[in-house]
Amino acid sequence: MKPKVVMYTTTICPYCHRAKRLLDSKGVRYEERHIEGNSARMREMMERSKRRTVPQIFIGDLHVGGYDDMAALDARGELDPLLGLK
Repeated sequence: MKPKVVMYTTTICPYCHRAKRLLDSKGVRYEERHIEGNSARMREMMERSKRRTVPQIFIGDLHVGGYDDMAALDARGELDPLLGLK
């Protein structure tokens, strides 16, 4: 069973778009939670991640971090197993 992927984003964030492209390239479905104009969603993201920037990416209960963190996991070959792809 593949873990649920949740990504907190804004529409203008270039790193959010990169993160979505990376997940799309792997055929991974994800739930996108837009935080702009939604203070409750922003608080939710900050409470879960302890960070204020987007994207914030969660694979199951694991907080991966932002795009750079996820790309680093991918470069080390550690992302696919987390996503249940290998």
